[in-house]
Amino acid sequence: MRPFGIWTSYDLSSFDAILDVRSPSEYREDHIPHALSLPVMVDEERARIGLLYKSHPFEAAKQGAAICNRRISEHLSSYFADKDKRFAPLVYCWRGGMRSASLAMVLQAVGWQVHTLQGGYKGFRSEVRRALAEDFSAIPMILLAGPTGSGKTRLLEALQQQGAQIIDLEALAQHRGSLLGSYWWEDPQRRQPSQKHFETLLWDALRHLDPTRPVWIESESNKIGRVQIPKPLWDTLRHAPRVHLQTPHPIRIALLLDEYQHFIHNPQTFEMLLDKLKPLHPALTLQQWHSLLQQQRWTELADALLTAHYDPCYARSSHILFPSPQEHTHSLPDLHPHTLHNAARSLHSWSLQRTSLL
Repeated sequence: MRPFGIWTSYDLSSFDAILDVRSPSEYREDHIPHALSLPVMVDEERARIGLLYKSHPFEAAKQGAAICNRRISEHLSSYFADKDKRFAPLVYCWRGGMRSASLAMVLQAVGWQVHTLQGGYKGFRSEVRRALAEDFSAIPMILLAGPTGSGKTRLLEALQQQGAQIIDLEALAQHRGSLLGSYWWEDPQRRQPSQKHFETLLWDALRHLDPTRPVWIESESNKIGRVQIPKPLWDTLRHAPRVHLQTPHPIRIALLLDEYQHFIHNPQTFEMLLDKLKPLHPALTLQQWHSLLQQQRWTELADALLTAHYDPCYARSSHILFPSPQEHTHSLPDLHPHTLHNAARSLHSWSLQRTSLL
C-alpha cells in the first residue's frame, strides 16, 4: 500500500476539501480558511486522553486510538458517504501527528487520494505569522482616512467595484472600531474572531492580491474591537500615503443614523454603552446625551457624539498614530451611489498613476 501524501505548500486550491480533525474548540479559535471541522476527538475526550498520557502513555494511546476509530467510523457513514473515488482531501491536526494520520490512513485504505499537512496547524500558523511579518510589507498600500461617518467603508466598496484592490479590515474584524462598532449588536451571530483567526483571515486576503498594484485599506487604529493589526503590517500602514475624505457634517449625521438603526430600536443597549464613556466626558455631558436618547432626539444625539466625542478622538489619534502627512484630499458632497462611483473612479485612476511613478 502506497503512503498518503505529505503536503508542504499553502496553495490550498488543489484539494476537494480541507478537513480539520482537531477538537471543536481548537477549530473555533482558528483554522485554515474554508476548512471543515471533522474532529476525531471532541474537547472532553482530548482533555481526558491528554491527562492520562502524563501518567500512562501506553494506555492513553490505546484509548485514544479507540476513540479516533469510533469517530472515523461515524464520519465514514456521514460526511464521506457520498464521496466518489476521485475525492482528494487535505487532512490536518495540531502537528500533523496521530489524529490526522489516523483519518488519512483509513481514507487512503478506502482508495481516496488523501494528503496530510506537514507540521499540521502549528506549521500553518508559523507560516501565517512569517508572511504577515515579511511577505506583505512591499505591497503598495493607500489608507482611506476621514472622521466617523465620512463614508470610508462605502467608498471602499465602490473602489472594489471599479476594480481596485481593497482590504476591508472592519469586515475581517467584524467590528467598526468604535465603542458602538461591534457587529454583534446588529446580529448576535456576528462575533469577532479570535486574534489568531483574524490574522488568518488577513493573511488569506493579502495572499490573493497582486503585489504590483495598490491596495486600499480603511484607516484604523492598531486595535479594532478586541483584535489587533499585527505589528509588522501596522508599521507599514502607519507610513502609507493617506487620502482624507471631507464629507459635510449633516451627511455624516445621516450616515450614522442609517448605520446604527439597531440602537434606535434597542435604546437600553445604547444607554448601557454610553455609560462606558464616563471616564472620557464630564457627568453633565453624559446626562445631556442620556436625555437626548430618552427623548429619542436621534439627530441631535448623533450631532453631539460626532462633535464632542468622535471628531476629537479622530484628530488626536490621527496625529499620534500616523506620522506621515496626508497626501491627497477628496471631497464627498454626499454619499449617493453616483457620487461614490465617480469618486472611486477618480481615486482608482489616481492610485494607479501614483503607483506607476514609484
